Amino acid sequence: MQVMFAPASGMLGISLRHRGAELLGARGIPLLHPWANRLTADLPDSPLLARDEHGLPIHGVTAPYWEVFACTNWAIAAQLDFGAYPELLELFPFPHRIVVRAFIGARTLTMRTTLIASGDVSVPLAFGFHPYLRVPGAMRSTWRVELPAMEHLELDERSIPTGASEVVAPESFVLGARTYDDGYAGLERHACFALSGGGRRIVVRFGDGYPCAQIYAPADDDVICFEPMTAPTNALVTGDGLNWVRPGSSFTATFAIEVS
Repeated sequence: MQVMFAPASGMLGISLRHRGAELLGARGIPLLHPWANRLTADLPDSPLLARDEHGLPIHGVTAPYWEVFACTNWAIAAQLDFGAYPELLELFPFPHRIVVRAFIGARTLTMRTTLIASGDVSVPLAFGFHPYLRVPGAMRSTWRVELPAMEHLELDERSIPTGASEVVAPESFVLGARTYDDGYAGLERHACFALSGGGRRIVVRFGDGYPCAQIYAPADDDVICFEPMTAPTNALVTGDGLNWVRPGSSFTATFAIEVS
């Protein structure tokens, strides 16, 4: 396994290779921080902020201020002092530091993210990651997908949770022409999502701190995303499933991508 990151692009994971074959789509593994997916909040326009087709802020901010403080052949660690930049606090007024540590093994990439509440106010937790996975050497229509039992969230026309949901059983199926942009909650600790094809099986294993997920599989890109999230979409506005880090305290969430 080999992995590459671009700290100046928001600590973006830009490549993940197994035996020389690329497992990521062109958009890599972005960190979605301070919120994952869409937000029904009225935020000022900023070059650090993206919006979806409805004009909603999406996937947090892309901060170029990351500092790498450790790097070896098998690990990298970088941090962002979010509270040190007024242009970031204008979009998310909660001073904190966020630290990302990535560890690479023969068949596993582990991502450990820690948020430290560095100011005198509590910080809401709504970050996540967005791994754009692909199976080299296999057509999208032949990919096999495995999903755990979880709670499927009903979404409105803007892809915002309505508050309704239903429990769905584990599934295993060939992707075919299916598309996804679906939200989930109620994941058990160490829940696994899997993608197989072309002689490989890629597993995204959710560790501590990620009770929610988004599955994204568009029709116009040969990727599928199993996105670990610390809270449901729009939790910063609704408060549903939202946890907070008290001043001076920290929170750590972990997920891994395993290949066999």
